[in-house]
Amino acid sequence: MEYKRITSIEDPLFVKMHDLMKEVFPPEEVLEFELWKEPLEDPGIRVFVAVHQDDVVGATEYRYYADWNIAMTDFTIIGRPGLSLGRFLAQNREKDLNELAQANGKQLFGMFAEIYDPYQLDDHEFGGVKPMNPFVRREVLSHLGYKRLDLSYIHPSWKNDGEAVKGLDFCFMPTDDNVSEIPAQLVSDFLTTYYSVLSNKPQEWVQMIEEIKNKSQIKLLPL
Repeated sequence: MEYKRITSIEDPLFVKMHDLMKEVFPPEEVLEFELWKEPLEDPGIRVFVAVHQDDVVGATEYRYYADWNIAMTDFTIIGRPGLSLGRFLAQNREKDLNELAQANGKQLFGMFAEIYDPYQLDDHEFGGVKPMNPFVRREVLSHLGYKRLDLSYIHPSWKNDGEAVKGLDFCFMPTDDNVSEIPAQLVSDFLTTYYSVLSNKPQEWVQMIEEIKNKSQIKLLPL
């Protein structure tokens, strides 16, 4: 199995990856094909696929923010069972991020991720791919070390239609497992930057950001 980076929508592997995304994720979570052009060409956005027998069987997108010394996992797709894809993607991603942090003269502080909470909403089928079941994914991410931030979380729809997407937790995986809270300003600054690409924000999201700004620290709770 190979871990290959995609930097262009012209890459045939991207076509396969985007098709896999549409099979797995709900429509509001999938950015339109043409809108991927700039993100893929952005050196700060890292999109990798797992290639097995010339087929894209998994993928992950993440970013490293040097100023904050943190990362964000945009998504991880396990497209086929029985290939240890979760471990393969996680290990390669971790190695890549550690190299980026070392080049920045630091040890990675941690990584954000949005994680589905099936206890809030249970209608995500994820294309019938069993490893993508939100109950399974939640436990796997807990094993990796993710903890949920102590806040009621929503995010703007990637359709940029102003709708608020619910049923997720915003989580953080600290490199040091003893970290029990993180600065609220880091959270608000990060989310504001991360979603700056979307011009149409729901009012609920704007209010959430203001509430975060009024705090000094945010606790990390068990996932």
